[in-house]
Amino acid sequence: MKNVFFRPWTMGGMRTATPQLARVINDRLALDLLLEHGPLTAPQLRELTGLSRPTVSDLIERLQANGLIAVTGEAGGDRRGPNARLYGLVADRAHVAGVDVRRDAVNVTVADITGRTAGSAARPLRAGDDLIGTVTGAVAEAAGPRAVHAVVLGAPGLFHPATGSLLTDNGVPGWRPDLPRVLGAGLGAPVTLENEVNLAAVAEHRAGSARDREDFVLLWLDDGVGAAVVLGGRLRHGASGGAGEIGWIKLSGTPFCDLVGAAAVRDLGRDALAARIAEGVLAAVAVLDPGLVVLGGRTGRSGGQDLAERVGGHLAALSPAPTLVRASTVEGNAVLHGAVFTALSIAHRDVFGGLPG
Repeated sequence: MKNVFFRPWTMGGMRTATPQLARVINDRLALDLLLEHGPLTAPQLRELTGLSRPTVSDLIERLQANGLIAVTGEAGGDRRGPNARLYGLVADRAHVAGVDVRRDAVNVTVADITGRTAGSAARPLRAGDDLIGTVTGAVAEAAGPRAVHAVVLGAPGLFHPATGSLLTDNGVPGWRPDLPRVLGAGLGAPVTLENEVNLAAVAEHRAGSARDREDFVLLWLDDGVGAAVVLGGRLRHGASGGAGEIGWIKLSGTPFCDLVGAAAVRDLGRDALAARIAEGVLAAVAVLDPGLVVLGGRTGRSGGQDLAERVGGHLAALSPAPTLVRASTVEGNAVLHGAVFTALSIAHRDVFGGLPG
């Protein structure tokens, strides 16, 4: 990370950064560094931020007083002089829940504000089950005695980005239009809905094959087929939440989702599968030119880099835009990881403070 200096300054006689704003920026920078690196000493914070000794001393005192950081130990036992104190985030300051709702199961992970898993739960979901009760019970089991600050729930379906309303039937037993409100009331925390593939893309960007990219498309190849679009480092929903719904595209009159769904490719050779995938991906590449396509879902992960390279080869023959194709590398449940990452972003904004304007 580049050294960053924040000072009040003026332009044209107008003050554009106040001391208060500078403190907010410096505090958030320090907190983000502690999230990234774990406990740090004051000299390490000075080195990473480029801030002066008095400024770092002031922000450490301020963050301790606000209950955001605490002394977690000492460092430098192998050198002369007193050991330097290590300052770390107060992990229990807030907890969040990520929820993955499938048509047959509910999975929950609860994490502290540093992202460390504090609990998990899984419950089956069958026709006729009470979805509200199932999700509430699973979150309560995973959280134990801890209150949750934010809940992010991923599910199949098309969700309007402004209202959160489900625009298409997602086949989840017990789904209801007021799900976020009722869940939030029962859990005592705001509930954010998001499409499952979009959350998998968040996980891919934070901890998978797209960590080094600001622009990419995640193609989800599973029982369902879809895609998520990330441009400029941001997940893009589109006007109605339909960005990335690549399964709707028809190839020779057949929907793409019917050509590359799990049932359709069970007996298909690897190269024939790669050719089909490349044809569908071509639409996203031609319109968005993302530079990277990640193959996720069971088919994408099981095909690994061999399938990714084959798709890349077929894609290169179809499009002049250079496009790298990679297999997903997110470990475990990508949707659940993405839900936790998104909930943590909400908690960090609320607890650590956002920047004005």
